[in-house]
Amino acid sequence: MKTAILVDGGFYRKRASYLWGKKEPDRRASELIAYCNAHLKHEQRFEPSRTLYRIFYYDCPPLDKTIYHPLLQRGIDFRHSETFGWTNSFFDELKMQRKVALRLGELSEENASYRLNDEKLKNLLTGKIGIADLTENDFQVNFQQKGVDMKIGLDIASLSYKRQVDQIILIAGDSDFVPASKLARREGIDFILDPMQANIKDSLFEHIDGLHSPWGKSSKNSDRTTLDKPRENSVS
Repeated sequence: MKTAILVDGGFYRKRASYLWGKKEPDRRASELIAYCNAHLKHEQRFEPSRTLYRIFYYDCPPLDKTIYHPLLQRGIDFRHSETFGWTNSFFDELKMQRKVALRLGELSEENASYRLNDEKLKNLLTGKIGIADLTENDFQVNFQQKGVDMKIGLDIASLSYKRQVDQIILIAGDSDFVPASKLARREGIDFILDPMQANIKDSLFEHIDGLHSPWGKSSKNSDRTTLDKPRENSVS
């Protein structure tokens, strides 16, 4: 009885930071492994012979170009940013972990640009604030990932068709994975979704076999390897 755990990296890092705070790359990597092992331990309560096939982690390399900041009126070189160094160190930590496969997509860097966040833009257009009221942090870099969703979908299909596993746990919160989950279930795969306590669209519920998140919003839970939520709470 084998389980594959697939992790949407961008989603995991955002949720983990929200739930358990910021951490150094090595601690975040250890936390991810412990989180996945918590899933496995939960499933072993019902199938003691269940083992981990592999953890597949999907993400994109950090932005490594200079982007013009419209408020500062100068370019920002992201190769010298804290995010750039942190992300590469985090990936290096994952590469050293046993039974972890790193799957990297690409960033659409040619269209990357700074944009004013929606709330500030609305206030600016309605006259509630002026240009002088804007700060550097009111702007966010806008770019798109390429290939991540496709890699996740292809791996789900491959694992299902080749019968390499009988269970897939997907850590994600995007309804774009509905076609892949439907395919897996048609092939007899037990498909579990973990949105990490986030709300998911109704369209996801009817295409999964279970809904389970091992840890809640607690800094203590992020270092645990046991589960609190019983399987009976899963959605079937």
